[in-house]
Amino acid sequence: MMSFLNRLLPKRFRKTGLSIPVVRLHGTIMAGGSQFKQTLNIATVAPMLEKAFAKKDAPVVAISINSPGGSPVQSRLIYQRIRALAEEKDKKVLIFVEDVAASGGYMIALAGDEIFADPTSIVGSIGVVSGGFGFPEMLKKIGVERRVYTAGENKVILDPFQPEKEGDIEYLKTLQLEIHQVFIDMVKSRRGSRLGEDSTIFSGLFWTGTRGLELGLIDGLGEMRDVIKRRFGKDAKLELIGGTRTLFGRRVPGVALGSANLGEIASGATAGLAEGLEERAMWSRFGL
Repeated sequence: MMSFLNRLLPKRFRKTGLSIPVVRLHGTIMAGGSQFKQTLNIATVAPMLEKAFAKKDAPVVAISINSPGGSPVQSRLIYQRIRALAEEKDKKVLIFVEDVAASGGYMIALAGDEIFADPTSIVGSIGVVSGGFGFPEMLKKIGVERRVYTAGENKVILDPFQPEKEGDIEYLKTLQLEIHQVFIDMVKSRRGSRLGEDSTIFSGLFWTGTRGLELGLIDGLGEMRDVIKRRFGKDAKLELIGGTRTLFGRRVPGVALGSANLGEIASGATAGLAEGLEERAMWSRFGL
């Protein structure tokens, strides 16, 4: 009966196939963001996730990930939001890896009930890395004296304008080990019996999608469109859930110019230079 009534409607009003919401997560994961580059954090991603999971007729939400990692905190927050919405709305989550889902990118991928990747995708890098720059010699060369006054002997730990101290490095390693263990526990909890026995899984190494499948880091090899149509029929459609547009017309989730003035734009561009170098280094680790 419903099929007959559907044919009576003008073509543009007919419901001809299941619509699957798609959220695309592309970029490094960091708390900050600007109008000039695309980054992932809970503030920028949450609105898209809420919109995607609000699609009542969709049995699943598809999430495409292309990220070399970044902030473990933001990665976990995004992961937790996906799982909370999936349980609240009673929907399955299908994750599709593009070029890379490494480190924090893979942490987010763990939110999926199933993870798919291309044979040549990069997955894994289950570890913790900290990086930065040191400038103590530069200050001397340009004749600048830095003055810092603190209460608390460790308030300037890992100061980039002072020479590295062995004690500071050891303390940082302790923090890294704690965060690494949280990551390991997440992988074991989410992948369960699917996870292989290879001792290098938690070493920080990364693998192709093909090897990742053998190790149990992913569930299958495939591209989003093909997988969705195999599961839900050839008439199934992908509905991209987008964010807002930036100054240059690029679509970045949750980042809008709003009342930003030229001073704020210039300040953001300057502050972004150092972040840009760090971001470039993260992508280049995986040949991207």
